[in-house]
Amino acid sequence: MSNFDIIKERDESFVAQTYGRFPVAITEGRNAVCFDADGRRYIDMTSGIGVNSLGFCDSGWIMAVTSQLCKLQHISNLYYTEPCGELAKLLCERTGMKKVFFANGGAEANEGAIKAARKYSFDRYGNGRSKILTLKNSFHGRTVTTLSATGQDVFHNYFFPFTEGFDFVTPGDLEELKAKSEGVCALMVELIQGEGGVLPVDKGYIQAAAEFCAENDILLIVDEVQTGVGRTGTLYCFRQFGITPDIVTSAKGLGGGLPIAAVLFGEKTENVLRPGDHATTFGGNPVACAGAVEIVNRLDDEFLADVVRKGEKIRERVLKMPHVTGVAGMGLMIGIALGDGVKSGDVVRAGIKNGVLLLTAKEKVRLLPPLSIEDSELDEALAALEKTLKEI
Repeated sequence: MSNFDIIKERDESFVAQTYGRFPVAITEGRNAVCFDADGRRYIDMTSGIGVNSLGFCDSGWIMAVTSQLCKLQHISNLYYTEPCGELAKLLCERTGMKKVFFANGGAEANEGAIKAARKYSFDRYGNGRSKILTLKNSFHGRTVTTLSATGQDVFHNYFFPFTEGFDFVTPGDLEELKAKSEGVCALMVELIQGEGGVLPVDKGYIQAAAEFCAENDILLIVDEVQTGVGRTGTLYCFRQFGITPDIVTSAKGLGGGLPIAAVLFGEKTENVLRPGDHATTFGGNPVACAGAVEIVNRLDDEFLADVVRKGEKIRERVLKMPHVTGVAGMGLMIGIALGDGVKSGDVVRAGIKNGVLLLTAKEKVRLLPPLSIEDSELDEALAALEKTLKEI
């Protein structure tokens, strides 16, 4: 048996089969280059679905994580730790938000935002003003509650009863938002719908929706689990939309490969959650926070400008490739629309054979490369993608 066959057989015997895995077992990597169990080389255009901000095994990130690991790997939130406060200070200073609650993943961050929004409204208006509106085609997580907040019917199955208190509005339809606003405490949005197909929401609509929410004391929650931490060319995407959210959720790229998430609170919400209202055992873990501090510090203006440049380079090259009918997204969050009956899943599978790892987002091919991807790595990946599209 090959090394891959051994790994695959063990996985299928002992790991719950909840993922449709591709026939590849990745064993090591540096920046955007990785190798499988049989020594085959790939360029990674997925970054672990937007997680590995600095690619595989970045030396600065490794130093930050291992240095902390040698001092203190965990202590409960009954005590203070230095990395937790340092990271919170960085995030607040860079975003204009006021306080941070740390969690472990995107769904957990969104759960925290939902709880905070409902408590904010309860504290001011009492019971009965707890509904949260989200956008149709949105995706906010895999827990029962965040599935309930997800605006895609395909996810509303099997796990009944779902959490009540959510309704959905059409992106771009301000009148529908206004019509459904009775009893609403918050509007929760993705500025680019990632799992929904890499679809940016109209800027004018979001600004008008934010204004309406402010006028009616409806909190604006921006889910930046995928768009945040430099992915779209600014530290957080909401800056490019000219809005000031009341709550921002963050995860994925914040940890660079370790589990961490954050709920960022603005002026209205910074003091809503008090001792006993919300908690998590591993939130603010010092090792994960130390790695996140390294990442946020690295994402300066020069680095972020390079993210934009590389994104523009991808768009320019991809638009000239066979079967491509359009490119959407911002920065290094890119969705490629295909014509001629070409299916995104087929492109991803064929890309593996040509040495490039890709993602899908519904009918689109999705690219989420490491923010640190080198031009030489990017050129190799784009050449492999073009070869794949020519052959398919």
